[in-house]
Amino acid sequence: MSKALHGHKARKRFGQNFLHDQNVISKIVASINPKPDQNIVEIGPGLGAITSEVLPLAQSMHVVELDRDLIPKLEFICDGKGTLTVHQSDALKFDFSQLADGDHSLRVIGNLPYNISTPLIFHLLENHKVVRDMHFMLQKEVVDRMAAHEKENNYGRLSVMTAYFCKVEPLFLVGPGSFNPPPKVESAIVRLTPYETLPFPAKDLKILQTVVTTAFGMRRKTLRNCLKKIISAEEIESLGINPTARAETLSVETFVNIANYIFERPAAEQS
Repeated sequence: MSKALHGHKARKRFGQNFLHDQNVISKIVASINPKPDQNIVEIGPGLGAITSEVLPLAQSMHVVELDRDLIPKLEFICDGKGTLTVHQSDALKFDFSQLADGDHSLRVIGNLPYNISTPLIFHLLENHKVVRDMHFMLQKEVVDRMAAHEKENNYGRLSVMTAYFCKVEPLFLVGPGSFNPPPKVESAIVRLTPYETLPFPAKDLKILQTVVTTAFGMRRKTLRNCLKKIISAEEIESLGINPTARAETLSVETFVNIANYIFERPAAEQS
């Protein structure tokens, strides 16, 4: 790996931090547990630290890489280890459903750039029906927010929408020294497993997203104040919810109940 690193400087604009700790790489690969004939796609493979270990076990995989200068190095490192299909693309704009060969067929992995990790997670959640599971290296703070439950300080929009679609399992921490260059934050590995059947299905996903985003838009305000343009305090109370409560006290199920009420109420009542 040192030869591969030579001559390529990590690019800040791409959020590049290259993983080099072999113990960590081995733990990540063991967590993924890749098998032949699985439909594996890696986001941001970089210099192939994980790719070169997963590919021989999976025999074939797709990778999505934005930095075109890395692609020849990646292909060289992975030569002879299996069939590698490279998509030179921005993962935020990439249509992951085009790689699916059935429902819940994709296994998505990656060391996600910190600067785009949250919007990228939301982009992938939109494709939840074609994804079997996701294993990501993320900033520890992001993983903590994903795994947070109601009434916890870091519970927010990311927590609610991730838990709506997926089972969230933080796996282990990764220190800055495992990367080149070392990031200024601690990292963590998380496993996200989309539900085949949603526990609390929303009748209209866009309404749910609007309710959640609006409710957390002004965290210190009550539901009565945050949501007044889309639902009245009386309607909130009719659902058995205290309108003076704050967003961080509401469960995923409660947010879905609010969204479904808004969807189902007569058109004359829609604001």
